[in-house]
Amino acid sequence: MKINFIFKKISYFLSILFLFALVAPASNSQSIPETFSDLADELLPGVVNISTTQLIEDKYNNRPEFQFPPGSPFEDMFRDFFERDRNTPRQRKATSLGSGFVIDGDGYIVTNNHVIGEADQIEVVFQDETKLKAKLVGKDPKVDIALLKVEPKKKLKVLKWGDSTKSKVGDWVLAIGNPFGLGGTVTAGIISAKSRDIQMGQYDSFIQTDASINKGNSGGPMFNMDGEVIGINSAIFSPSGGSVGIGFAIPSTMAINVIEQLKNFGKTSRGWLGVRIQLVTDEIAEAYGLDTPKGALVASVETNSPAFNAGVKPGDIILKFDEKDIKKDRDLPKIVAATKVGKNVSLEIWRTNRIINLKVRLGELETFEKKNKASIDKKKSPNKIEKLGIQLTELTQNFRNRYNISKDVRGVAILNVERNSIAYERGLRSGDVILAIVDNYASQTHKKVSTPKEIIDKISQLKKDKKKILLLYVKGLKSTPGYVPLKIDD
Repeated sequence: MKINFIFKKISYFLSILFLFALVAPASNSQSIPETFSDLADELLPGVVNISTTQLIEDKYNNRPEFQFPPGSPFEDMFRDFFERDRNTPRQRKATSLGSGFVIDGDGYIVTNNHVIGEADQIEVVFQDETKLKAKLVGKDPKVDIALLKVEPKKKLKVLKWGDSTKSKVGDWVLAIGNPFGLGGTVTAGIISAKSRDIQMGQYDSFIQTDASINKGNSGGPMFNMDGEVIGINSAIFSPSGGSVGIGFAIPSTMAINVIEQLKNFGKTSRGWLGVRIQLVTDEIAEAYGLDTPKGALVASVETNSPAFNAGVKPGDIILKFDEKDIKKDRDLPKIVAATKVGKNVSLEIWRTNRIINLKVRLGELETFEKKNKASIDKKKSPNKIEKLGIQLTELTQNFRNRYNISKDVRGVAILNVERNSIAYERGLRSGDVILAIVDNYASQTHKKVSTPKEIIDKISQLKKDKKKILLLYVKGLKSTPGYVPLKIDD
């Protein structure tokens, strides 16, 4: 009897130990919240809805002309009226909705650049329905961030930044925003992945989440469970246009630096090295004598750039920048951009089977881009074809460098394409190259072109011959050559 009692006590004691062993490890991980209500109540006043209005000029008035019977006495009377009406520019209002959040008691609000666009008017709506006009302080299309300013009439709820580098895959997050105009919508999920490159730009390093994010959530905050902003909701992957559980946010560590620059200077100031780079593949690493694929392979060096002056050459592999390891090619632009302009930094380069160390003084990316654009415009004045909505230029070396166009491509470069133009609808884009024009449709004779004048002259000849279609042979920036028909008749 006594033995049975002792056995039962031992069994009970062991069961307690076993239960503790199962539960104890879970205490180190993030527990599943019973509710998000308290956190949501605290954060909602700091999130705003953003409404923008843009006046867009209709360049092509497509109003149909009223047709009078042949010989009608009203025909001549009204012809001039209809012609004037058709050629009069008209304006229409385009509106869009998005989200944002307050980062400063003085009225600074963060959102996405694509929410603001080229808006003429910006209105911010708070949780208590207060509406305030906002002005644009600055924007950065490269990272898709815009900073707004309102004049608050009362104390604002200010949201705090968190450190996105401390967040982990699997952590719970909240997203608050204005999806489809439904302001104050709260959704929850986890961090699905970090440092996602979704091919939106060279600085891509998104936080991926399965928290429901839809159109209108753009510019809204992503919170950790401490109520800190660790991301700015920016994009979704969706075949249907709605949430499928794949959303992306700009990490706070990237956003804070950009926002501070916009707040202080109204623009960004990024470090510039002056190289075009590509991925170091397994084959390239083997050919170069590297143990593993790493670094960024220099494809070309901009003349008179910081890299050029430091002695960087095409074919070099940059292994370290400012003592920071470059694991993949896409690491380099982000690290360079975040480095202070004018700073002297070290480069560790792999060249001819050995490591070489160089010193480089960083330039400013924005200054280079401005000078480069001015140089192109000054050197080769773009020829604009109004009817088609395109600007052409000769294929200069600067243009080749800008769009990474190989030396064997010959033709006329497309400098700019207007949205909603005939050329845009046919798929032509900046950076495309017109290789030839079809000179004779019947015999399919191709005439190679090298100057914009040749294309402009061809259009004039086609109009003289009462032909309606200009057929171009075009090499797209990201596609193989193909034919593009453009309607040229009035």
